Amino acid sequence: MLPILSKHRTAALIGAAIIAGTAVAPFAINASNAAAAPAETNGALSSSGSFASVVDADKPAVVTITTTTKADASADDDQSPMDEQFRQFFEQQGIPFPKQVPQHQHGERAMALGSGFIISSDGVIVTNNHVIDNALGIKVTLDDGTELPAKLIGADPKSDIAVLKIEAPKPLATIAWGDSDTLKLGDQILAIGNPFGIGTTVTAGIVSARGRDLHSGPYDDFIQIDAPINHGNSGGPLVDHDGSVVGINTAIYSPNGGSVGVGFAIPSDEAKAIVAKLQKDGSIEHGYIGVQIQAVTKDVADAVGLNASQGALVAAVTGGTPAARAGVKTGDIITALGSETVKTPKDLSRLVADMSPGARETLTVWRGGQSTDLTVTIGGNGNGEKQAAAEESSGRTQAGPGIGIALADLTPDTREELNLPRSVTGAVVASVNPDKPAAEAGIQTGDVIVSVNDRTVHNAGDVKNAVANAAKSGRKSVLLLVERGGNKIFVAVPFAAA
Repeated sequence: MLPILSKHRTAALIGAAIIAGTAVAPFAINASNAAAAPAETNGALSSSGSFASVVDADKPAVVTITTTTKADASADDDQSPMDEQFRQFFEQQGIPFPKQVPQHQHGERAMALGSGFIISSDGVIVTNNHVIDNALGIKVTLDDGTELPAKLIGADPKSDIAVLKIEAPKPLATIAWGDSDTLKLGDQILAIGNPFGIGTTVTAGIVSARGRDLHSGPYDDFIQIDAPINHGNSGGPLVDHDGSVVGINTAIYSPNGGSVGVGFAIPSDEAKAIVAKLQKDGSIEHGYIGVQIQAVTKDVADAVGLNASQGALVAAVTGGTPAARAGVKTGDIITALGSETVKTPKDLSRLVADMSPGARETLTVWRGGQSTDLTVTIGGNGNGEKQAAAEESSGRTQAGPGIGIALADLTPDTREELNLPRSVTGAVVASVNPDKPAAEAGIQTGDVIVSVNDRTVHNAGDVKNAVANAAKSGRKSVLLLVERGGNKIFVAVPFAAA
């Protein structure tokens, strides 16, 4: 992950690190006797309904992290890519994303406050990357009030995890990793951290959901919890009834800046592996192949003759990337990478991100009604730009048979209005019948159809003929590649509902 929101207090979805202006309000650390190793716990709730034994064991290993950063006069204008992804995700769900309010003036020093936890008695600490991102200095306050400078061992923005190291005069209390894969909905959990800088605080709740994908990166697999977490809780541990770390508290949904019972934590099984890599190498270089992908719906599967609605549909291939060199084409459905089956786009993103640059692997794609194996050499972290290709035409027609759209050829005026380059060919959707399947599938007026069932089209007549041929072939759906707002997406329109 990139910093979730490192310079604003309030947003629809925000990292739970708190940022102050030129100074942080004084905060108290609840004192307790730190032990060299965590005390034994009895697991679960006691007969009195108390979590006291778990808290007694874990609290000494939870720390407060304070960082100094240089405030930016343009803080209100420099939202990270993750902020924008979160904004788009929640607006798609109909949830408002409040406007950010700048907190700093040019030249000021900002103080960021978050939490962390000790995993090694010699002072290795785990926290969120967005807690320490761009820090000029990092200070750790132990549970007994001791303040120590910290050194950054390594950080990974894509997973939003960082590892710090402090030098303590004595062995430190630690907290052990747990198994997040065993968590079930309704399981009790505790969140420990320093909300708002008031001191180490424990809140209780349950696991509300698993596998939340917030569209922020390849590792999105958040645990959703209802335990209250707030600004300052970022990087703190989420622990189970045995006192083991099953997650790292990372973000909250909040329309008002405070907890509303919707928090998100990185699963420990994911975090543990990343922390080990950061301890060893200091950074992680993620794999990259250069494709824009989307889900394979039942209609898409029907349109291309695939038996199951799974895989990753390639909407675009960036030129000069590993995917392009391997021969991946727009319209391919990636069904496997090596020996791993790809059921969803998220599967592919994670598999590729986990691979080392330079590795060679077999990429299995569904193309033209059959499986094809390609050999891809994984590249390093990269960003590709989407490209389209075609030429111009003129005219107007209906797209049959009965999917519910009227088409027009691309004219110079249309291209100017839609800001389309001359290289894009196809037909523009002039109108959509709201009672026909194209509308239900998401086709919009102004969309430009650039291919039908994986075949490039040059004008409205091409689209009409291709749709008719798809219907005659007995397919249940027709697969349209649409250019919309500079992006390309596949839309499968079923014939059955026409």
